[in-house]
Amino acid sequence: MEKKRTPLYIYYLISLLVIAIDQVVKMAVHFNMDLGAKGQIKIFGDWFKLHYLTNPGMAFGMQIGFIDNGKLVLTLFRLAAMVAIGYYLYTLYKKETSKGLLICIAMILGGAIGNLVDSIFYGVFLDNAPYDAPTPWFYGQVVDMFYIDIWEGRIADWVPILGGDYMALWPVFNIADASIFMGITFILIFQKSFFGHETVSSDQTEVKVEP
Repeated sequence: MEKKRTPLYIYYLISLLVIAIDQVVKMAVHFNMDLGAKGQIKIFGDWFKLHYLTNPGMAFGMQIGFIDNGKLVLTLFRLAAMVAIGYYLYTLYKKETSKGLLICIAMILGGAIGNLVDSIFYGVFLDNAPYDAPTPWFYGQVVDMFYIDIWEGRIADWVPILGGDYMALWPVFNIADASIFMGITFILIFQKSFFGHETVSSDQTEVKVEP
C-alpha cells in the first residue's frame, strides 16, 4: 500500500507559522522594550541578551550602502525572492522531493516573508523608516532582538582599518533570520540525503538514478 504524501499546503503552513511567530515576537519587542542598550535584557549573563535594534539593511545587519536607493532595491529583491522561493517549493513538491528538503525550503520562505513584511509596512505602521527615506512604504526597518555576544569591546589601535573601533563580534538577529539560517544549514548538512537520488517515473516504470 502506497504511503500517503504530506499535502502541499502543510509546507506553506510551516512558512505561515514562521511568519506568525516572527511578527508576534517583533511586536512584543517593539511595544515592550526600549531601543538599544537602555532596554537590553540579559537572558544568560552577558552571552545571550534581548536587545531591540532596527536594521535598515539585510539579515544580520548587512547593508547595500554603495547603491542609490539601496533599501528599495533590497525590498524589491526580497519580494522577487519570496515569489521565486514559493514557486520553487511547489515545483519540488511536484517532483516528490524529500520531505526534509521541503521543510527547509518552507522555513526559508517563511523567514524571507517575515523580513519582507517589516520592509514594506513597518515604515508606516511603526514609523521606523530612516529620516531621509523618500517614502515610509518599502523603507521600513527590520526589527531584530536576539543578541549572542561572543565578544564585545574596543579593537586595539594597532589593528589596520578597524583599530580603535568598538564592535561586537556577533550580530543581532530575529526569528526570520534564524529560520533562513537553519533552513540553509540543514540543507548543507543533509544534502546527500536530500539530493542523493532522483526518482523518475514513466508510465508503470520507476527508475532510480544514483549519483
